[in-house]
Amino acid sequence: MSRSATDGPGEAHRRPAGVSDKTVEALGKLSEALETVERARGRLYDLHQLIGHADFMLDEAVDLLRAAGHDDLAERVGTELLGRNVIEGRWTFQLVEEFDDGYYALFRELDRTAREQLVGGRRHLYEAEMKERRRTHGRPGHEATP
Repeated sequence: MSRSATDGPGEAHRRPAGVSDKTVEALGKLSEALETVERARGRLYDLHQLIGHADFMLDEAVDLLRAAGHDDLAERVGTELLGRNVIEGRWTFQLVEEFDDGYYALFRELDRTAREQLVGGRRHLYEAEMKERRRTHGRPGHEATP
């Protein structure tokens, strides 16, 4: 099937003139690494919410232990575990904040800086070029753009 002049990625996903394959590959790998960090960040938020939920569940556990006559154990759970730091000096909200403000913020900044300096801020060039190689031009469901 023949390709029309407009049958390709939009301007935002076209490689600027003079940008090498290695540059596009490097930016693709940096983007992939950031996507992996995004997934890890989600798991960190999962940890934050799950630990918080578990801590609130301890209130009921303490009440039930007391009701069952296990006052000593209820006291230990209530004073040693309930509200305890998950890491020395920190609850999970503090872990989330430190991660977001430090490692995560720097990672996003450097990804953005690399794209701005090397390809005018364009995103996903590696993937856009892969799409062009893999799609069947002119076939329904294989359009370059919406």
